Amino acid sequence: MNSTHQTEIPDQLWQQAQTLVQQGWAGNLQEIVTEALRRYLESHQQVLTETFIQDDVEWGLHGED
Repeated sequence: MNSTHQTEIPDQLWQQAQTLVQQGWAGNLQEIVTEALRRYLESHQQVLTETFIQDDVEWGLHGED
């Protein structure tokens, strides 16, 4: 399943992405954005998990229902 989202991307990054597509390094801009997001999430998975656990512990100790 896919969904569509709108975001702002700095002009310089957008231009670099367009250049990669024009040079044939990527099929289209969507592929670049999807791959970049996937790599970011994979590389930050441990940090995200730790943050969620810390938030849950904090809520368990001091949170209100």
